[in-house]
Amino acid sequence: MPNTPYLSAPIASTEMPPGIPYIIGNEAAERFSFYGMRTILVVFMTRFLLDSHGNEAFMTNEDAKSYYHLFVASAYFFPVLGAILSDVWWGKYLTILSLSLVYCLGHAALAVDDTRIGLFTGLALIAIGAGGIKPCVSAHVGDQFGKSNAHLLERVYGWFYFSINFGSFFSTILTPWLLQECPQWLIKKFGIVSPDVVAKIEHLGPHLAFGVPGLLMLIATFVFWMGRYKFAHIPPRGVKDIAAALKGGGILALLKLVPIFILVAVFWSLYDQTGSAWVLQADQMDRHWLRHEWLSSQIQAVNPLLILLLMPFFSYIGYPLINKVFRLTPLRKMSLGLFLTVAAFTISSLAQEQIDAGKTPNIVWQLAAYVVITAAEVMVSITGLEFSYTQAPRELKSVVMSMWMLTVSLGNFFTMLVNKFIQNQDGSVKLAGAAYYWFFTELMLGAAVLFIIVACFYREKTYIQEEQQASVG
Repeated sequence: MPNTPYLSAPIASTEMPPGIPYIIGNEAAERFSFYGMRTILVVFMTRFLLDSHGNEAFMTNEDAKSYYHLFVASAYFFPVLGAILSDVWWGKYLTILSLSLVYCLGHAALAVDDTRIGLFTGLALIAIGAGGIKPCVSAHVGDQFGKSNAHLLERVYGWFYFSINFGSFFSTILTPWLLQECPQWLIKKFGIVSPDVVAKIEHLGPHLAFGVPGLLMLIATFVFWMGRYKFAHIPPRGVKDIAAALKGGGILALLKLVPIFILVAVFWSLYDQTGSAWVLQADQMDRHWLRHEWLSSQIQAVNPLLILLLMPFFSYIGYPLINKVFRLTPLRKMSLGLFLTVAAFTISSLAQEQIDAGKTPNIVWQLAAYVVITAAEVMVSITGLEFSYTQAPRELKSVVMSMWMLTVSLGNFFTMLVNKFIQNQDGSVKLAGAAYYWFFTELMLGAAVLFIIVACFYREKTYIQEEQQASVG
């Protein structure tokens, strides 16, 4: 870090920490970049990918799904790297700033090169950058709070998740349009008739669609840097302190969380298929809704929009009503979310049965499934984020947050393996059509039942950062 004064601990205050707006602004822009890029990945791989000579080199649906989930699994595996760098050597601020630059390079590779070399190079750099900062950013939020304002932590994690979905909503609408429709709009708007110019503009889609999220990532990095004097910079603990924390009960705290996290991984195995299997399913549906025909990848935009609506609903209406029936703990909220995920995939399974029968169901079927799975996300993901932070020993905040991210990696890795395993040499698949959806529905039902049993034996212990007179250095 530069030789300038930084707060080394949260200041005792009942007010909102001054660094929070910079973190929230950074998160909104960063999530715009990540979800914008991720939204179009399957469509890009199956319709726009070229070889080194500029010829079409499209992937099959199954290969595209496999690579999509491998990327997501990687992006949620590298939080382990970020957590180690942060907690042992660099601290959260320097880790976030440094890996954000790697993240920007990944977007640049995707925007410049629309071949497999550009695709895999860009995705690798984004997985390292995005994955590396994930546990640090969410733990950095919690580090801004001490005991005096810990009551505001739940509200801020709500804002944090709000910013994620605020950025995600706009990117999910915009980037598919940039990829598939913007070139033709430019040609018509400016009346371009030259065949050479038209040909060049028609190939702009991938460059624009990956370039705009890259620009937002650069802005996100700048916003985060602007808040450097406002943040509480919790110093890295070093190898000895981390080892001592593990010996002093830390390892037990981590082991207690493992069964819960493994079962939550099944949720992510289903949830993240909204960006792969559900996009391909939408291609086979009647997408006319609200007097507009939507692109198949744009349907995902309903998820962040619903998040923005359902978060206040559950906070002010849903959870209070349920609390009148039985007391809602974090684990009970997550359990309800897992069962809602079963219901969501049941809807998508029934829609796929209609497609298999030769019908063309309206996209309303999938929108209904989105409503249910988004409610599940509110209960599982938002609750799990706060739960993971509070259950993590002070010295191991980033480590536990990386474990939470690993649930996403594990779930997506499992989905990738399924998509690889079901492919036959003749091009057919073992789990075709609705059978694919019912497989994951039944898997989720089994995990939800097991989660209830595991939660009954879990005993919560909350850890919050200690307040102290902030020093400089």
